[in-house]
Amino acid sequence: MRVTNALFGLAVSLAAGAAAAQPAAENPPSTAVICVDVSGRTLPVTCHAQASRTDQRYDICQCFAGGQPVTVSVCPAGVSPPGESAAYERARRDAIRGGSIVGATFQGRPMCVAPRQSRASR
Repeated sequence: MRVTNALFGLAVSLAAGAAAAQPAAENPPSTAVICVDVSGRTLPVTCHAQASRTDQRYDICQCFAGGQPVTVSVCPAGVSPPGESAAYERARRDAIRGGSIVGATFQGRPMCVAPRQSRASR
């Protein structure tokens, strides 16, 4: 019986897919999660957040469309993310170390994503 329960738990955890959470102390967060395929192209990411107008953090982000979850910096105020291009995709692919590109640059600009906007500020 214990073996069956252990196998069931293992199967459920594998079926859930890779997931990543943001640091609990940062609000607004300084990092985000994106999904990146083997070529460096971004894929859709599904993130779940608390029902809060002030809390900008995500609880968990998953890559249901495939790809690897990668932690990336959120762009600071006044900085926009680099434009998507084949060269940027290759650079992003090559910059991934341990599931993160925090601190990586492309042509002198930080590899970052735009900050999440709350519904109130849209």
